[in-house]
Amino acid sequence: MAADRTLLEWLALLWLCAAGSLFAQSDSPANSGSEPLSLSERFWVSGQANFITQYNPSFPARYSGPNSFGPASDTETSRVLTLFTGVRLAKNTEVLFNVETAGGGGLSLALGIAAFPNLDVVRNPTLGSTPYIARAMVHQVIPLSAQYDDAVRGPLGLASKLPVRRLELRFGKLSTVDFFDLNGVGNDSHLQFMNWAADNNAAFDYAADTRGYTYGLLAEYYDRSFVLRYGEMLMPKVANGLDLEWSITRARARNVELEFHPNLFRNRASTIRLLSFTNVANMGSYREAIHAYLAGKDATPDITAHRRQGRLKSGVGVNLEQTLKDGWRAYARFSWNDGHNESFAYTEADQAFSVGSDLRGSQWRRPQDKLGSAFLADAISGDHRTYLALGGLGFILGDGGLNYGREKIWESYYNLHVWRGAYLGGDVQRVWNPGYNRDRGPATVFSFRFHIEDAVPFGSH
Repeated sequence: MAADRTLLEWLALLWLCAAGSLFAQSDSPANSGSEPLSLSERFWVSGQANFITQYNPSFPARYSGPNSFGPASDTETSRVLTLFTGVRLAKNTEVLFNVETAGGGGLSLALGIAAFPNLDVVRNPTLGSTPYIARAMVHQVIPLSAQYDDAVRGPLGLASKLPVRRLELRFGKLSTVDFFDLNGVGNDSHLQFMNWAADNNAAFDYAADTRGYTYGLLAEYYDRSFVLRYGEMLMPKVANGLDLEWSITRARARNVELEFHPNLFRNRASTIRLLSFTNVANMGSYREAIHAYLAGKDATPDITAHRRQGRLKSGVGVNLEQTLKDGWRAYARFSWNDGHNESFAYTEADQAFSVGSDLRGSQWRRPQDKLGSAFLADAISGDHRTYLALGGLGFILGDGGLNYGREKIWESYYNLHVWRGAYLGGDVQRVWNPGYNRDRGPATVFSFRFHIEDAVPFGSH
């Protein structure tokens, strides 16, 4: 009941702020006499479809376990289709609703590589392709200044102008990484890199169910030179689980991020994001699982037998984005978490580093084409690696043994604009020490991607 009251308090807070904002809008000189929203400003409908086919040739492996990336050649295709809708109830209040379907599969059932090569893959293939609600949220903007800047309309925000200083509140179903750890170079498996550790900070064990979504409250304060974000999200009941724990006294995720835009180079945009997160959930302890196995209490190391409600996983992340020249950008990410308790929601990484860049095709008269390349390196804690070396299984990794080495990946892609919202992409990834195991690999993954997107045009009055 305490959790239910807290969720109701969140809703009440959101709508009180919304009511206050609407009142402020009606009395504000900047908005007095303003015309009502046009049809094109009020509604949003768009769709996208993303298909990725991946192939890995056979590679050497001294041994394999239940959760290994298979050494035999394999081919798989994944697909994600999304319908985005939204309506602005008032100038600063909107409701966003997305329906999605995901199907196909990942190489080796999306197991055996922490920095897996396809972010579109649903990690539980038994879920099938039945459509589901991906996002359903209320979005409220509270103006704190009379000055407005142009904004880009999209599925997560329908306004074409926003106050320079403002508070934005969101409540409902969403993806944590729709708002935290964003990066213009590495963030979108549909048009950019495909690897999990290129598009997100791999050690950021962000709150999500198996499909990548959760429920929560997000508050963002925007000023001209910085943004401060705070999010409180629901955690899954078990690692990589579909069901969320609705009692936030038992499990929750708290995320705080500071984003600022320093003038490091003249006329070249710079962005720095500093992230902190703390997860509370029914987590297993690597050390307890190791001790129970060595003491003969467990036949095999089993972290699921040593879970306890209320355990913590804390971590930090740094996210950098820099324009080098027109059409050429670079990025870098670093993340770390304590690694004492089990990886729970994203992937099995306790430390991660990635660096890369992208280049638009303007120089060869293909302005909507893009070329990108990145290097990724992930690591796990001492307890985590001992657990895997003794034969323990995580929700992604488990070769039955481990000759530890950092997992390293090089990825390059080319995205070809075909017509309007249609793109073809080619991608290659080289994976050294898959699953942090020097006794396996290196493996190579070749990918072909087809992406199409479009928005419904609404006429203005």
